[in-house]
Amino acid sequence: MAPRPSDRPLTFLGIAGSLRRASYNRGLIRAAVELAPTGTRVVAYDLAEIPLYNADVEEVGDPGSVAAFKAAIAAADALLIATPEYNHCVPGVLKNAVDWASRPARRSVLTDKPVAIMGASSGRGGTARAQAHLRDGLTYTDGLVLPLPEVLVAESGARFDADGNLIDPSTRADVRDLLVALAAWTRRLGRPVEAVAS
Repeated sequence: MAPRPSDRPLTFLGIAGSLRRASYNRGLIRAAVELAPTGTRVVAYDLAEIPLYNADVEEVGDPGSVAAFKAAIAAADALLIATPEYNHCVPGVLKNAVDWASRPARRSVLTDKPVAIMGASSGRGGTARAQAHLRDGLTYTDGLVLPLPEVLVAESGARFDADGNLIDPSTRADVRDLLVALAAWTRRLGRPVEAVAS
């Protein structure tokens, strides 16, 4: 007997909005891979190969790296995004990826896709402004952004090691709580990937 949608494991695509190997936000995604609760898995995705958005290029056809990114989003049950904060905004690499993924408008792979957001910064704000901007952008693309809990990791130098690995037990617990909430949110929305594909 095939598993019911509520029984099968959920796959979350983990996206960090930083290209730096030891970035705190890549560390959050690595921690999420380790902390995924039973019945879920987190698959990390690297944005390094995605080119700058260009409508002229898009008109000819999505570059291979963009097509692969969109396919990964479509295959996932939900997205888990860790965003840095640059100049009170979402970093360019992440905004660019969202712009590509949002095409074609209103029928993109982001439409009705459950999303959870978290972020880490060296300052006291914990990426609150960047997360607010990202939430607005994803909501506009018809993404279904998890309202709570918020994971705002401030003063991250004390929470990560020199390689960008999350070592703070309290923050690791917060990440796990977010994953549990994302799983419940995804199942509540009742949008398993195989149902959408059928």
